[in-house]
Amino acid sequence: MRLPLLLLVLPLALLGQEKWTPELSMEVRTIGEALPSADGRWLVYTVTEAVMDDQTSEMRTQLHLASTDGRRRIQLTRGQSSASEPQFSPNSDAVYFRAKRGEGTELWRIPVDGGEAQRVLPWKGSIAGFALSPDGRHIAFRGRKKDTDREKAVKQKADFRMVDHDDGNSTLWLAELRDGLAQGEPRALTDGSEDIVEAVWSPDSASIAVIAQESSLADDWRTAVLREITAADGAARTLGDGRIGATNPRYSPDGGKLAFLWSPQPARWGGVCTMSVLTREGGKIVDLPDTQPDECGRGTSLLGWSADGRRVLFTATSRVRNVVRSMSLDGSQETVYAPEGAISSYGGAARLDATGKRLGFALESLTEAPEAYWVELRAGAPKKLSAVNEKLPKPALGRSEAIRWKSPDGQEVEGLLTYPVGYQEGRRYPLILNVHGGPMGVFQETYVGARGLYPVAAFASEGFAVLRPNPRGSSGYGQKFRLANVDDWGGGDYEDVMAGVDHVIEMGVADPDRMAVMGWSYGGFMTAWVIGQTDRFRVAAAGAAVTNLWSFTGTADIPSFIPDYFSGEPWEQFEAYAKHSPMRYVDRVKTPTLVLHGESDERVPISQGYELYTALKRRGVETEMVVYPRQPHGPVEPKFVLDVMRRHLELARKHLRP
Repeated sequence: MRLPLLLLVLPLALLGQEKWTPELSMEVRTIGEALPSADGRWLVYTVTEAVMDDQTSEMRTQLHLASTDGRRRIQLTRGQSSASEPQFSPNSDAVYFRAKRGEGTELWRIPVDGGEAQRVLPWKGSIAGFALSPDGRHIAFRGRKKDTDREKAVKQKADFRMVDHDDGNSTLWLAELRDGLAQGEPRALTDGSEDIVEAVWSPDSASIAVIAQESSLADDWRTAVLREITAADGAARTLGDGRIGATNPRYSPDGGKLAFLWSPQPARWGGVCTMSVLTREGGKIVDLPDTQPDECGRGTSLLGWSADGRRVLFTATSRVRNVVRSMSLDGSQETVYAPEGAISSYGGAARLDATGKRLGFALESLTEAPEAYWVELRAGAPKKLSAVNEKLPKPALGRSEAIRWKSPDGQEVEGLLTYPVGYQEGRRYPLILNVHGGPMGVFQETYVGARGLYPVAAFASEGFAVLRPNPRGSSGYGQKFRLANVDDWGGGDYEDVMAGVDHVIEMGVADPDRMAVMGWSYGGFMTAWVIGQTDRFRVAAAGAAVTNLWSFTGTADIPSFIPDYFSGEPWEQFEAYAKHSPMRYVDRVKTPTLVLHGESDERVPISQGYELYTALKRRGVETEMVVYPRQPHGPVEPKFVLDVMRRHLELARKHLRP
């Protein structure tokens, strides 16, 4: 299906806005990477917005700077290229960042008091990340040089590719700095045989802790180990005593200890992570119990150490919110900051300064758009320093609240219910069931007006109620709940979401005869599963849906994902894979279904969407399929994001209106 050209002049179209629309949601900006300076004077943060015109459709990110006294706000970078990963110089007089302003991604530096950005070092290739040494004399970066042999092969039409022979490994490089800029050629500290995915300096600027994995393939995260490299000569030693799936290394202020997260064996998709603290001298390791029962990197992220070196600070998912906690070396936990709302996870938005005294983060709520905040830990209330969404039109939002219900087996389940704008008690409204991805995802109290694939605010403006459940398998509810869907996709999780629907009907909110179901990725799986089990829904929209566990395992870039959830390979668990695949029940489907998929999706290959679409079409079920060219697992070009939102809204209008 071809898409019409979108001629968008959003600011003019939004003047006098009376209700939420997908177009208005596209205007909401997101905040990421909010980092306080070590001197306490500044907060640097990234702002991402959708840029759309006749020739452009991209998300563009720029750096912004705010003084912590609230008097100054400065946009540091502009132009047609994005900037990311801001880091302050040790004396807080400049901000370093990554930007693509030529053939590849390069490192740049800009003074906080104004002036032009300077290229830190010339580099032909890509840079995946960097870290400044605390003494300001060196910069370490993870990157790849331009592959001239590959370019030559492409020109000669000899560019074959060996499967699983990934050439995308990042090497760790080191450059000397003088007056903030690199001098001479960078030297390699690793040989490229492994992928370096993280790098952090020790406080004395002598060593670099890195996370190294066998390759950059998505399924190789479980091979990640902790190593320490001596900056002077590149000598490396492996730390962690066999702990794999390692991530987030953080040195204590005195450099004597190193905290990190890792995945207890067997390391698995959907598993949990543990925090450990290693004493560098002697190598003693303390595994801290019950760190946070969530997958490493999904809600759980180490921020760093407290200024006194006694506690490690980390973000954690707690039901429908994110919180900041600290852990002492005896395993005791404290909640450092628990906002009414959600600390945005976009772009690793929470950052601790170099002293361990101040925290920067993006904060949003169900009714408030994201903004950048700053707080002195244990010394006061958070202070809002940005105003990037202040001038956005703010039509009425439907009231949203967290609700709980019991599944048939007695399991308590939580979710978010958004009421239609102008909701009247005693009147029933059409209901949209929206299932999150993962399955280890979680719906949180984030801004309902934000851009995304499901325009919750626009749904509510059009008179629809929206239920977003967190069924078993979701993050934020403990290890037992997190693993409760192992060997059981489409079992207890299906009962959880349907019990939620029944609960909203019992509340008197939902009209049982006017309901839709929608979801992306695992949410697409559940959508396809639901319509194979019941005809209670008038319409369905399955985005990037996993529809056939067997063929998914053989074609996805994460071939161990389903085996981790179903206790074996497809040839070992043939009946289980078939039993829990939506395609097994496609002969029962009567529900009109919209199938959406990115053409370049490697996580859930587009063949999964075609399997569902073709089967429904051959059976005579009303169906359409929309393919988004160039798009990976979720649309990244804003015109396509907008199109997905519009289609979901129009689907609800067409099928759920009286």
